[in-house]
Amino acid sequence: MSEPVVLISAFEVPAGEAEAFIAAWERTRDYLRTQPGYIDTALHQSLAPDAEFQFVNVAHWRSAAEHSAAMRSPGLREATVGMAGYRPHPALYQVVRT
Repeated sequence: MSEPVVLISAFEVPAGEAEAFIAAWERTRDYLRTQPGYIDTALHQSLAPDAEFQFVNVAHWRSAAEHSAAMRSPGLREATVGMAGYRPHPALYQVVRT
C-alpha cells in the first residue's frame, strides 16, 4: 500500500501581488480538491515582509501516484492559469520521524 505524502511548495510572489496570488491559489486548490487522493492543503504567508518566499503551500495526498495523476489531469492547466507568473519550488515529502 502507498504511503501518504506531503507536497511542500514555496512560491516567489512579487511585492504587491499577494491578493492576486491568493486568488489564483484558491482556484487551483478548488480544482485539486476534486482529484482522487487529495486530502487537504493550507497556504502559509510569511510574517517577515523580506522573506525569500512569501507563501508556502503544504498539501497532503494519499500517495505520490495520486498526486502525479492529478498533476497530469486534463483540467489542471486551466485551473492553474493564474499561477503562471509565480515561480513555484515544489517537492513531495514523506514523514520519517515524529
